[in-house]
Amino acid sequence: MTDLLVTNGRVVTQDADRRVIDDGAVAVTGDEIVAVGPADELAADFDADRLVDAEGGAIIPGLVNPHTHVSDILLRGSFAEDRGLLDWLYNVKRPGTLAMTVDDQALAATLYCLEAIRAGVTTFVENDTEVVWDDWSTIEAKLAVYERSGIRSVYGAGMVDRGADPAFQELVTDIQARDANVDHPPLELFVEETDDVVAEVESLIETHHEPEGRQSVWPAPVVVPTTTTRCFREAYALAEEHDVMTTAHVAEAEAEERRDISSIEYLRNVGYLGERALLGHCVQIDERDVRILARTGTSVAHNYMANMRLATGFAPVVAMHDAGVTVGLGTDNAILNDTVNPLSDARAMAGGHKGYHRDPSVVPAQRAFDMLTIEAAEAIGRADDLGSLEAGKQADIAVVDLNHPHLTPCSDPVFTLVHAAQGFEVDTVVCAGEIVMEDREIQSFDERVDDVLARASRASADLVERTGFE
Repeated sequence: MTDLLVTNGRVVTQDADRRVIDDGAVAVTGDEIVAVGPADELAADFDADRLVDAEGGAIIPGLVNPHTHVSDILLRGSFAEDRGLLDWLYNVKRPGTLAMTVDDQALAATLYCLEAIRAGVTTFVENDTEVVWDDWSTIEAKLAVYERSGIRSVYGAGMVDRGADPAFQELVTDIQARDANVDHPPLELFVEETDDVVAEVESLIETHHEPEGRQSVWPAPVVVPTTTTRCFREAYALAEEHDVMTTAHVAEAEAEERRDISSIEYLRNVGYLGERALLGHCVQIDERDVRILARTGTSVAHNYMANMRLATGFAPVVAMHDAGVTVGLGTDNAILNDTVNPLSDARAMAGGHKGYHRDPSVVPAQRAFDMLTIEAAEAIGRADDLGSLEAGKQADIAVVDLNHPHLTPCSDPVFTLVHAAQGFEVDTVVCAGEIVMEDREIQSFDERVDDVLARASRASADLVERTGFE
């Protein structure tokens, strides 16, 4: 007996041949896909307990978001507009997230998961860059929400073991003068001794990482300037020991690269690059750096919309693709994007690179969709069980309703998903064989979506007032 049959849709398999089965179906037993093929054949071969009728929509792999931030979703607002990276970080994000209570953090996680599910995301990698390690209550409040959500989460545990030098402290002081009424946390608040932060992250992995489940924990050095060489080496060693990956923000802003050796060269030299490393951004890098990434098998999370909002520049994604670097598309911060919507981002990203290079052949629709699915799964070390619809893989599935004027006609579902879909058309989401959303109704949370939205609006207004934003 098969548990679930998702049928009567255009199955975009994302397998090695990138097959599209026009009238297809996916059969699921337990948490695993057992068959993918024509709808009539699977209907004859499998007697399913439960049927999901895609009604001619696209049946796609659950989307994988390889780089995102969760807590600051409550800080959406115009006060984050017209700011560069350091201005935004030290005047908006950091003061705001540090003012959040444990309840605020849990509410932010709930809002995030609701939006992600409705956008077809079944796996996301959170980068928690503002961790105060003397208390796990904030971390555990979010992890509890992720567990209830029914989708997969990777918690990137932020590691900071180096304080700012005097020149950078002076720079930040000058930047914070723009918002003197904001309660700015001290720069040294997040700095821990190397041994202490490594021990905390390892303990968190041992406590909350689920190798066979939906919840993972990775060591996550925040950025190169706040991480010692030893911490990078220890983070990679932890990833190897616990069979996970490690992630860091790298070369996002020009300020990070003001030295004789690039961040990519430095990370190679200290042993941080390799198949277990996922680097976020990689905007300020050159051809030599790209070759190093390719040679070391290091993956990249491209955060197009956030980097455009901050005006930090274009990551050389086309050069990375040409060199064979694995690149997934991340949504990054909800107050820089300002959504958690990979399909919407794919459209902007693909078009943006075409315009930047003045070459309509770069980042074709299939490659853009790969960056949300199989290539994103490879970037997070999960291509063996996520990112495509194939027998033996985890049953992470989304159904996209194609019955909309802006999606009609649809001769090529991959092209339509990338260049026309907005993200709200996702109708059904399955993760690990469990239906998380059906007919746009989320099944995994007890609270009504409207009630969560109302609570989030009230909490956000209170947070903005407490922090001193105008």
